[in-house]
Amino acid sequence: MLYDEIENPGELTPEEVHAQYVAELAETVESVGVDDVVAATELDRETVESVANGEKPELTLEDAAGILATGDAPPKDTILLEVRDHLLMGMTTGVLDIDTLASSIDSDLGARALQQKIEGRAPMTLEEYALVHHFIADRNDRD
Repeated sequence: MLYDEIENPGELTPEEVHAQYVAELAETVESVGVDDVVAATELDRETVESVANGEKPELTLEDAAGILATGDAPPKDTILLEVRDHLLMGMTTGVLDIDTLASSIDSDLGARALQQKIEGRAPMTLEEYALVHHFIADRNDRD
């Protein structure tokens, strides 16, 4: 479910982590069906079809959770809470503050914007999530 399906995310690149998220979403769309995913989410058919084809459309973490929730996963809100909890726990385990995280990932996000995204007060793209998840996992692997 976005964070526990990837074995050793710290050993991958952020791009590889993102690709694995997209593959997980594609599997869900394949098993549920494009029509049912479109009906159950706020995503348009073109976006869902591109996910099914393994392409990497710009998706938010909320979009991804919505897709997963159409399958055997828990509801979207539960997925989002678990993902955010996982990030915050990873930061705690790695003794990682938001300023260090923001300055360490390959992104233009400042600490305040990143904190809002991690806490769910601002939308986070799946690609941004991959960057953050990868960095936290890598940091925790080194400690």
